Amino acid sequence: MLLPFLVFLVVSGGIVGGFFALTRLPELLAARRMDQRLRELNEAPTSDDGNGEPDSIVKRVTQGPLPIIDKAIAKSGAGSWLATLIAQSGAKVTPSAVVMCSLVSGVLGVYIASMLIRQPLIAAGVGLLAAALPFGVLLNKRSRRFNRFEEQFPEALDLLSRAIRAGHAFQSAMGMVADELPAPVGVEFKKSFEQQNFGLPLNEALNALAVRMPLMDVKFFVTAVQIQRETGGNLAEILDNLAHVVRERFKILRQVRVHTAHGRFTGYVLLGLPAALAVALMFISPEHMKTLFTNKMGQTMIMGAVVSQTIGFLWIKQIVKIEV
Repeated sequence: MLLPFLVFLVVSGGIVGGFFALTRLPELLAARRMDQRLRELNEAPTSDDGNGEPDSIVKRVTQGPLPIIDKAIAKSGAGSWLATLIAQSGAKVTPSAVVMCSLVSGVLGVYIASMLIRQPLIAAGVGLLAAALPFGVLLNKRSRRFNRFEEQFPEALDLLSRAIRAGHAFQSAMGMVADELPAPVGVEFKKSFEQQNFGLPLNEALNALAVRMPLMDVKFFVTAVQIQRETGGNLAEILDNLAHVVRERFKILRQVRVHTAHGRFTGYVLLGLPAALAVALMFISPEHMKTLFTNKMGQTMIMGAVVSQTIGFLWIKQIVKIEV
């Protein structure tokens, strides 16, 4: 009798617990989020160093692993480009960290290539590609962040328009966009809102937004707002029209991607087919493939094939790339 009684207790407890979770748990979680939000609003903002002092409006520069390299990079012409690239990509790194990763990747690339293929020129080329890898990662992150911003930008324009129609000022409408929308749109509008809130003229804050996000839609938005502030007009209607234009452009862009899918897929197949064939031949006839890697002429042929494949892939990519 003990086993059925234990089974009855377990099943009954599961049923009661499930009923409690379905009925009371969402309410408890909502109350907990509300309490957390109220505590955040009541607490005074403190600085990042944890010393309890209020934040300053002075911009702090985060020091990397080697501050000397950071200072040297900041004085060079490439330093501003690298700092802008990091800011646009949204990565939490410093210029010195990127440079150190690039140097380490380059050295490792040269070492591994010289161990596998004893050709100084090939090793140097592999080292350069490895050194460029951190910058390629930043460029990829920036491209993806720009794409997410463009997808969220029409929603930000609609929210601005609705807030202005409700009677809010443009500056407070920007604050609403910063609070309501996710990153990266919310983050970038928050930066512009805080800049003009701390005394920077609105035109300069908008220009800084266009610099951080050098997109055509953002430039249209900044130009439209600046012209409206100088000449007057219905800003809400202007923002609605701009949001409609952005959405229509995205619709056309997706149609273009559908029509160019065959060309893009062809490029991927032509790029991956030789590598897949080489792997298959390594299992079918390893002696012939070994000659290709050990013979000097074979190594030259491999490098020529890699260069030719890369050029062909980039060529096809430019053919199917249509600006909208």
